[in-house]
Amino acid sequence: MRDWRLGTRFAVSFALVAAVVIALVGSLAYNTAAFLIRTDAQTEFDTTVQNLSRNMRGPSMDPLGSEGALAVLHSQSFTFQVVTPDGGVQVPVRDKEEVRFLPVTDDDHRIAAEEEPGVVHTREDSAHGEDYRIASVSLGGEGGAVQIGQRLSPTEQMLSRLAMQMLGVGAAVLIGAGVAGWLIGRRVTGRLVRLTEAAEYVSSTGRLDYPVPGGDAANGRASADEVGRLGNAFSAMLTRLASSKEDQRRLVQNASHELRTPLTSLRTNVSVMKRFDQLPPEGREQLVDDLQGETRELTGLVDELVQLATDRREDEQPTDVRLGELAERVADRTRRRTGRDVAVDADGTVVHGRPGDLERALSNPVENAAKFDPDGAEPIAVVVREGRVEVRDRGPGLDEQELEHIFERFYRSASARSMPGSGLGLSMVHDIVSAHGGHVLAANRSGGGAVVGFQLPPKTG
Repeated sequence: MRDWRLGTRFAVSFALVAAVVIALVGSLAYNTAAFLIRTDAQTEFDTTVQNLSRNMRGPSMDPLGSEGALAVLHSQSFTFQVVTPDGGVQVPVRDKEEVRFLPVTDDDHRIAAEEEPGVVHTREDSAHGEDYRIASVSLGGEGGAVQIGQRLSPTEQMLSRLAMQMLGVGAAVLIGAGVAGWLIGRRVTGRLVRLTEAAEYVSSTGRLDYPVPGGDAANGRASADEVGRLGNAFSAMLTRLASSKEDQRRLVQNASHELRTPLTSLRTNVSVMKRFDQLPPEGREQLVDDLQGETRELTGLVDELVQLATDRREDEQPTDVRLGELAERVADRTRRRTGRDVAVDADGTVVHGRPGDLERALSNPVENAAKFDPDGAEPIAVVVREGRVEVRDRGPGLDEQELEHIFERFYRSASARSMPGSGLGLSMVHDIVSAHGGHVLAANRSGGGAVVGFQLPPKTG
């Protein structure tokens, strides 16, 4: 049964359960019916014998009269005969069929010779290939006895027919249960078979575009059962995998494009290094600066690519973070690195999140502001109000057509393509802020410059 299809297993399981139920119920029903039928036959026989015995003791008994007690004894189940004291047998009423005598024993002769009427002796015996229940009732005054015989064959034949009918009904129910199990199994497992085929197709080919059945939606029914939910979940999983695979492909393509520029520059500078002794001191210094700059840019780009490709996060638990204190740390670090003045204007907003990720999300727009406005007349402003963080500068601002794209991965505006950077920083800000339940924002300032930041849900209470 291990190699059977699931629909066949359903059919066999239904049939086995039905067989057990039919056997138990059928056995109980047959035994109960047989007991009642045999009890009724026994009761009918005992009542007939008792009535005959009572009539024999009556003052006007006429046992051989056609209207007397014996007239009721001739039927399909009952027969009778009279036994004389000398052992003879008389049959006062005969059917068209051949007369068959009941067996007579010594006990029957004793009853026939009784002086007292109505004495009864019963037994079971066989004659002419049939079983009988026999009672001998004395006539009294040594006048003989009446033998009553009840044929047991009609009762047993009726029970045999009942058993055959129950077997037929049981077989029909068993076949019906098997067919019902097969139909249910086919209906339930049909979608499972298609899901299995989809999984095998994906496993063997690596392709994720296989159409997966999500239930009975095509038939206008909702896929609310377990198989439908499994199909929907499997389809959603393939969609996510396909999207992830596409993101991975795009990441590799974009990364190769972004890596090409610093690698080309490094290769050029390395080729120039062969003539290092021939360069003037100013050229040597510029060459070393270019190598260091390209190396730093390449290192930063590789680090950001690794974080994006592995979806790595700081191994820290979310905690309560004061955005004002976070802004002060970022401002101090930017002042030391760039020499730019950074002013912080923050309220006491507290958010719940990972401090390392949130600090990275704030550092990137501050560093961008310092990069695009290196000699700004005004300090870079970091404003925090009720979970809203804005980094304001007086740089060249943002192209209105590029505002909705600056948080996309590897996107770089036309003005930024000549400057160091990978185009990954703001996309990572977007990912971090989204993971904390917030959203990013970007706009141009009145009077020149840009505003870049994000909104996080502040902690209340």
